[in-house]
Amino acid sequence: MFATESYALPILRPLAAAARARGIDVAWVVPAAMAAQLTPDERRVRSLREARAMRPEAVYCAANWVSPALPGTKVQVFHGFNAQKREPDRGHFAIRGFFDLYVTQGPSTTLPFEALAREHGYFAVRETGWPKLDPLFAPSAASTIDLPRDGRPVVMYASTFSHRLSSAPAMVEPLRSMIARGDRQWLLTLHPKCSDDLFAAYRGLEGPNARFLTSEHLIEMERAADVLVCDTSSVVHEFAVMGKPVVTVANRVPQPFMLDVASPADVDAAIDRALSHPPELMAAIRAHGDDIHPYRDGRSSERVLDAVDAFHRGDFGTLKRKPLNLVRRYKALRDIRSLLDVR
Repeated sequence: MFATESYALPILRPLAAAARARGIDVAWVVPAAMAAQLTPDERRVRSLREARAMRPEAVYCAANWVSPALPGTKVQVFHGFNAQKREPDRGHFAIRGFFDLYVTQGPSTTLPFEALAREHGYFAVRETGWPKLDPLFAPSAASTIDLPRDGRPVVMYASTFSHRLSSAPAMVEPLRSMIARGDRQWLLTLHPKCSDDLFAAYRGLEGPNARFLTSEHLIEMERAADVLVCDTSSVVHEFAVMGKPVVTVANRVPQPFMLDVASPADVDAAIDRALSHPPELMAAIRAHGDDIHPYRDGRSSERVLDAVDAFHRGDFGTLKRKPLNLVRRYKALRDIRSLLDVR
């Protein structure tokens, strides 16, 4: 499991659990700064020699890159939905020459990647759903979020870290006012790359009506919340897959399933509208969820493992060799050495 940022852990952990259930040995490549976030049963690979000695069948990546120095089939699992933060060829659909197999989330991404596979010829594509969402649909998933059952709606706030797209700085004071009113319960989180000052500001909003949690609890928060307030983030799409309404603040590409508002001052009224579940809005949410992630069985991790087995059987036919991309390969080798303790 290849995880360069903490947000990759909840993406890859369901996949790791499914692999272990099949009797597959699992190890993790993470930077030293993330080592403390691994659990005692999550083995960390500390050197390329150790990685090669494992002779892994596959490397599962929740990042835009992976080092060619790591052995095994390189599988792109994705670190988010297509939030359209950038133009397609610079964002979700950028082809960088690292991966052998792309396991896609739903029709909206499968079809473009299949077209790219035909164009390039050196990677395969299989639609599987996204492992991160498996716990969303687990009937008895444990939660550390204990909210009073007092009839108040639960509103979640999350934001992207991109300065040009983030609503987080401008939302601090509007959130303070809405939280103080006490008519809703609030769950607050930030992207792990946000600044320390912003984290301090949001932790300062905690009180009887609001809790701040780090992004490792994102899935639990999504399960608990009735409405999401966000901006231009993949979290918007995760929430919509559950069939729940989303209020977005100046989204880069507003869509019919969103209640998009121009400024933080408009958020309060939009939340009320979202909680009323307008039929046309809920229909758009269902359609969007089916397009980006039609799987509701909590078994996407199983399908990813099956796709890798199919790749190893040769079910995708003969592929071309990946391009050399010497500059990218050099940078990837340099970067993998920076993740490991022993180089």
